[in-house]
Amino acid sequence: MVAIVLAAGNGRKMFPFDLTRQKCAILIANDPIVRRLVRQLKITGIQRFVVVTGHNAGQVREAVLGDMEQGTWDTGTEKRRGGETEKRGSEKVIFVHQQQRDGTATATLLALKEVKDVDKFIVAYGDVVLTQKDVTALVQVHRDSNAIATVLVQRLTPPLDSRDWICAQVEGDRVVQVQGHPRNASHRLAGLFAFRKEAIPFLESNPGVMRSVPVGGMPHLEAELAQSLQMLLEAGKEVAAVETQGFVVDVDKPWHILEAAHYVVNELREKFDEDQIAPTAKIDDSAEIEGRIVLGDGCVIGKRVVVSGFLLADAGTQIVNGAILRGRIVTGRNCRIRDYCLLGDSILGHRCIVGHGAEFEGVAFNTVYLYHYCEVFGVLGEAVDIGAATVCGTLRFDDGETVHKVLGRREIPHVGANASYIGDFSRTGVNAILMPGVKVGSYCCVGPGVVLYEDLPHRTLVLVRQDLERRDWGPERYGW
Repeated sequence: MVAIVLAAGNGRKMFPFDLTRQKCAILIANDPIVRRLVRQLKITGIQRFVVVTGHNAGQVREAVLGDMEQGTWDTGTEKRRGGETEKRGSEKVIFVHQQQRDGTATATLLALKEVKDVDKFIVAYGDVVLTQKDVTALVQVHRDSNAIATVLVQRLTPPLDSRDWICAQVEGDRVVQVQGHPRNASHRLAGLFAFRKEAIPFLESNPGVMRSVPVGGMPHLEAELAQSLQMLLEAGKEVAAVETQGFVVDVDKPWHILEAAHYVVNELREKFDEDQIAPTAKIDDSAEIEGRIVLGDGCVIGKRVVVSGFLLADAGTQIVNGAILRGRIVTGRNCRIRDYCLLGDSILGHRCIVGHGAEFEGVAFNTVYLYHYCEVFGVLGEAVDIGAATVCGTLRFDDGETVHKVLGRREIPHVGANASYIGDFSRTGVNAILMPGVKVGSYCCVGPGVVLYEDLPHRTLVLVRQDLERRDWGPERYGW
């Protein structure tokens, strides 16, 4: 069995993380989504992979091959029919580049050209965060089934809305209809599919548009894999359904990073029944610790530190001088958390600094700097520099949730609607204020004293314009 991982999309809905990032390589608890997915598929016994890349392809290669450090893949390469191959023994990954992103069915056919001997194949959307149990269930059911296709589906319960998804109507353990963004459906497609080679003609005859839509539906002109599934059903072929038992997050919009982080950190917490402290880690006697801690090599918990909840700190991280950590917290390598800062539920990337009086909750990617009485909730991109006393508002005067625009469509996220989202390589000046739900693009500067009410496009500097009045003044004003 071969796994085809689709990781070519432009991520247009992911602003402000669309310009500089490939969404499939976004870090969830410091683990790229696509790497996590490939690892889960390998656990099921799959040894051959074809990864379809496109936008920011190098990030996908880095993510998938990142396990080379642990010897998962060999460093040897060979060229094969336009695809670059990395292999180790019987395990092999082929990268193919999709020049024109015109649909998931087209991408699947492009990948199949590299593995002509395939009898069964998995297709996985590279931006989906799933549990190992559900990935294993899908693969196993397909191995044991005679169905021409098997799909992973998630039952639609509030706050999930069928109008947001390509959906499946499921009866028992069978799919009876696939439809794009219907008004009512029992399940949504969860981004993981299994096929027999007999399904390939239905991919090849895909019309290049999703025809199975409700009246008034307006599909993109793209060859959706879901349309080929519907064509299988219309031809009387059996499509089996495997309902998820755990979480499913399709990381398509910036708030989905927060949602996926919530589930994955909970998953990490459940793996540890007791503290795990590396022999080279140090904990000062004055530290107050209540909960579960996992410390890597060289970690330090210093004087007057308070830890309450769950802490997983990677190698070299220092938590010192009265830092307060309350909630579920995961840090990358060589972070510096110090000087009476306050962390709530948070994930920090590698080399982050959270310093004097800073307050943070959310997700920060690598090399983020938070300092001097700033207060932030949200997602901060790589190398973001938060100026002193920068504040991100989270509570609106109407106590409501912020309405966001995604490619012109208005929606209210059920997670992180009032959070702030700042793209990679951006910075704020002293005393900047971001209103609830504001998104700042990559390569941006929010100047000192700015009160930002609207999203800021990529590559933008915004400054306050002041009108100053000057008058003569001096001792004579005081009677001298």
